[in-house]
Amino acid sequence: MSGIATQPDIVVTGVGATTPLGGDAPSTWAAMLAGESGVVAVTAEWAEALPVRIAARLRTDPDKALPRVEARRLDRCEQIALVSAREAWADAGTPEVDPERLAVVIGTGIGGITSLLAQDHTLEQHGPRRVSPLTVPMLMANGPAACVSIDLGARAGARTPVSACSSSAEAIAMAIDLIRLGRADIVVAGGTEASVLPLPLAAFGQMTALSKRNEDPVGASRPFDMARDGFVLGEGGAVLVLERAEFARARGARPIAAVAGAGISSNAGHITASDVEGQVRAIRMALREGGLMPQDIGVVQAHATATPAGDLEEAEAIDEAIGHHAAISAIKSMTGHLLGASGAVASLAAVYGLRDGVAPAIRNLDDPDPAVKLDLITGVPREGRWGAALVNSFGFGGHNVSVAFTQT
Repeated sequence: MSGIATQPDIVVTGVGATTPLGGDAPSTWAAMLAGESGVVAVTAEWAEALPVRIAARLRTDPDKALPRVEARRLDRCEQIALVSAREAWADAGTPEVDPERLAVVIGTGIGGITSLLAQDHTLEQHGPRRVSPLTVPMLMANGPAACVSIDLGARAGARTPVSACSSSAEAIAMAIDLIRLGRADIVVAGGTEASVLPLPLAAFGQMTALSKRNEDPVGASRPFDMARDGFVLGEGGAVLVLERAEFARARGARPIAAVAGAGISSNAGHITASDVEGQVRAIRMALREGGLMPQDIGVVQAHATATPAGDLEEAEAIDEAIGHHAAISAIKSMTGHLLGASGAVASLAAVYGLRDGVAPAIRNLDDPDPAVKLDLITGVPREGRWGAALVNSFGFGGHNVSVAFTQT
């Protein structure tokens, strides 16, 4: 493959996650390959009046993996980030690194909305003296990155991209820059989201962005299918450990995959509409930065939220930037849409897929949209030894991020 660099300078050495499919990265990956769905009915009393009563809830509550006192001081999105980061760090072999050469970048689209809404309720019902003194550290968007950096002792920076659904992909892109600029040897990067709550469900529902298949939760998320009618709100997170390749080799680490490059663009148009041209620019930038040609990309982990217009626009962008030779996977058919964490979870699928030579099939793709001129993975996972994989992640506000990974 002519475009792939023979000595990638950044590698992935650890992965951690907690998602609607599993409480860690291996179980999440196994469930993806098995075609499982993490979408369930929301049966809580607060959901009874909502028009949309389905969501992709975490398979394992993150507070179960944390000491009780620690968990109580963290918002749910901070818990998710900490559980994922600890798993990724252990998976990387608990590296010995100068704290001033270790950075953290954890993106989130919304942040600690669970704590924000809960404490607002406390204020209204019981008055200001009952509001928790921990409210600000729990609701602030940089809380997850701060918690992880404190836990790992990372002193090269703790950063928080907040760019809607592209937040965690942008976190990985930022990690690439930190390493290539010589500001860190290791960056712990990913994303977290925990917003399966009445207000987000009602708000996205009012936008007509959500699937209304309340009677069929596991069949609701249908990327590229003719019957798709919107996304399913999900929660969870994933974290990758990115290292300068020389540093990883020196400590004897075994890389999972390599990070080739990333592309970021903005549409500067409508606040919620996607844009084919902007997506094409992000994809081409990722390829160019990674020294890749379009034909080098064997698999695309598509953003593919299952909205009627969004899936078609992404399909057009992929076809224009890469062509229709690449196999297309869409894990939101199983995980739902994890908003700011979605790019990191898709990156998990990309790097494990390169390692194992397999890509998950798209669940619920019963009647592929004939307007999509791409090689969609249907039925069973696709096996193959691909040299490179691409992750797409697009968000409200006109954010477009693509990240390219390669085999080591």
